[in-house]
Amino acid sequence: MTQQSTEPPLTILIATSSACDLTSFQQLLAPYHYTLHTASRGDAVLSAVMAGGVALVLLDVTLAGSAGFELCQRLSTLPGQGSSQPVPVFLLSAAPSEDERRRAIAAGAHDYLSLPLQPQAALLRVLVELGAVPAPALPEIPAPSPQDKLSDGKNQVLEMIARGATLSATLDQLMLMIEAQSEGVQCSIMRLAEDGQTMSPASGPSLPPDYLQALQGLSIGPGVGSCGTAMWRREPVIVTDVQADPLWAPYRDIAGAHGLRACWSVPIFDDQGNVAGSFAMYYREVRSPTQHDLHLISAATHLASIALSTDRREQELKRHREHLEELVAERTAELRRAKENAERTSDELGTALHNLSLTQSELVRREKLAALGSLVAGVAHELNTPIGNALMMAGSIHARTDELRAELSQGLRRSVLETYVEQASSADDVIARNLQRAAELLHSFKQIAVDGANSQRRQFVLDELVAELVLPVQASGKYLALTIQQDVAPNLAMDSYPEPLSQALGYLLDNALVHGFAGRHSGLITIRARPCVSGGITLTVQDDGIGIPAGQMSRLYDPFFKVRLGSPGAGLGLYVTHNIVCGVLGGRIEASSEEGRGSTFTLWLPASAPL
Repeated sequence: MTQQSTEPPLTILIATSSACDLTSFQQLLAPYHYTLHTASRGDAVLSAVMAGGVALVLLDVTLAGSAGFELCQRLSTLPGQGSSQPVPVFLLSAAPSEDERRRAIAAGAHDYLSLPLQPQAALLRVLVELGAVPAPALPEIPAPSPQDKLSDGKNQVLEMIARGATLSATLDQLMLMIEAQSEGVQCSIMRLAEDGQTMSPASGPSLPPDYLQALQGLSIGPGVGSCGTAMWRREPVIVTDVQADPLWAPYRDIAGAHGLRACWSVPIFDDQGNVAGSFAMYYREVRSPTQHDLHLISAATHLASIALSTDRREQELKRHREHLEELVAERTAELRRAKENAERTSDELGTALHNLSLTQSELVRREKLAALGSLVAGVAHELNTPIGNALMMAGSIHARTDELRAELSQGLRRSVLETYVEQASSADDVIARNLQRAAELLHSFKQIAVDGANSQRRQFVLDELVAELVLPVQASGKYLALTIQQDVAPNLAMDSYPEPLSQALGYLLDNALVHGFAGRHSGLITIRARPCVSGGITLTVQDDGIGIPAGQMSRLYDPFFKVRLGSPGAGLGLYVTHNIVCGVLGGRIEASSEEGRGSTFTLWLPASAPL
């Protein structure tokens, strides 16, 4: 039984941020007069140690600082209770590793334990460190067996392959590891080139460099030593005496100059079954392989196959990456050139567009001037006839009046006066009719410049507007033999200019009544309206009259144009209609006709006219 002590118990401080059950550890420490305290912050650990009474610190690596374990280094400089020596620190790790253990010891830790804490094992380590119990005798560690050495060596080579070590370093390590398993052996690896014909030394750390250089670039074949023949035959070649075997005849002097007498070579196959090289074991005496040698050969060729296959894949990936980089660079250059061409083309298009805009503006100006000239000429032509007639009659009656005034001084006869009155009355009638015609023409000309500035915009229903337009025509009785049919979808609401729209429809209706049915006493006019999918309205005025000649369709909307000479009107109705539909109402109009089968005018109108 442990002797009781009257001294106050010392503290074992465990510093961890993880929740853990320490009850069992506390109970195991109690008989040795140690109490267990906990801390969850680094500053609390420092304060507790500096205050004294802490015999040992169990420090979680999560609180020890960064990779340098700064808190552990700091604690290792603080003296313990009643001693000039620093407080012992055990580092605790939930993911222990050999690298972390080395860094922990380098930072001043006395021991390195894993989490979760094993109470019995941790108690023994703590008590031994504090001198409370003697250290247990260590059992004698047996020397590693050759199998263990080979296994450790294979693991080292595999680790180098996994870490991406260079092929030469990996193969050199492999050769040295095999040489360490058998006394007097010198190993090499020859690598077969991509052409499948030539070989070159890949590793031979213990062989003379001059000998390896002599093998550089040799072609494999049926009599090229052990390695060249093994790769050629795809099977092991065991030469127990180099000086006596015919396979070595061309290279006997080279091998003899370096004291090489036996050479066993085995081909190395990659992961696709192709010969990648050969592994050779050289001896300085005549010798045949033992079972142990065959085991080493098997291990060496297996590891060499992995290393060579991995390197081949890495080289292929490197070539692919380089090729991909070349493709990316080439494609980038193409895109850059395309971008430059596009920018140059864009600049050229911008210049062309600017020039086109200037040309278009000039053409519009010229067209306006030409239209204005044509319009003025038409106005002059139309007004010339009635005004000319009125002037002629006024001049005639003026001359007759002068004659009458001369005859009046000589005595006026009744017959002469009656003749003058009759001529004056006739002239008055002609003048009145021509002036009335001129006034009507002027009224028509005023409609040419129609716009929405003087029109009232409002909301209305289209079927009601059409009905109001058609009703006076039908009620007049002038066209009793003609039928005007209304097929307008109900409740088609519009936010537009009803007066210009009525005027345009009136011109279309008059065009059909006056011109479409010239010389006919019966017919049908249909006014149809439907909503469009796009949100607008399609309005058509269709008649089954005499139609419009095909050669006249392109001039329908020209001012003063008449399909048939001598027909009534000034030839402005369709011109004004086009201006209203395309200008004020913001729509468009198209005409289709076939002689003898009638005409159709189609209007596409927005439900809400542009402002």
